[in-house]
Amino acid sequence: MTVKEQLEDLLNPILEASNCFLIDIVLKPSKASQKVLILVDSDEGITIQECTSISRRLAKQLEEMEFFADAYTLEVSSPGLDHPLLLPRQFQKNIGRTLKVTLKTGEIVTGKLLEFSGNAIKIQLPEPKKKAKTVIDEASLLRELDLGDVSKAMVEISFK
Repeated sequence: MTVKEQLEDLLNPILEASNCFLIDIVLKPSKASQKVLILVDSDEGITIQECTSISRRLAKQLEEMEFFADAYTLEVSSPGLDHPLLLPRQFQKNIGRTLKVTLKTGEIVTGKLLEFSGNAIKIQLPEPKKKAKTVIDEASLLRELDLGDVSKAMVEISFK
């Protein structure tokens, strides 16, 4: 069992009690101490207090088990806007927001996330900036993307 899998096993009961879910575990080795970054979220969003509580409970278990032989730094955080959407729950949570989706073909699709269903997302593309001489068919501005074709999906930050 890998270190990530062991950490995930320790985290599962803590996260279930907190109504949160695991996004990712990132292990960053360095000369001084290993950094353990735990990215968590919830369907309603996660607070600093919840991250702190999860961190304290996990740290206590790690210390009791003497999980890491060497020095380490534990950080529990929300994924933030600079982290791609990885899980289906994240797509569901971000309905109504603008996404920048990079497909495995290299094509980039940007638009408002309208819908999520198990293995696909529906995106509302923006209307063309130039006025078209013909009437734009609304259906042509909808794009359904299979999650298997998505390489990366990021929430676009809007300052409007």
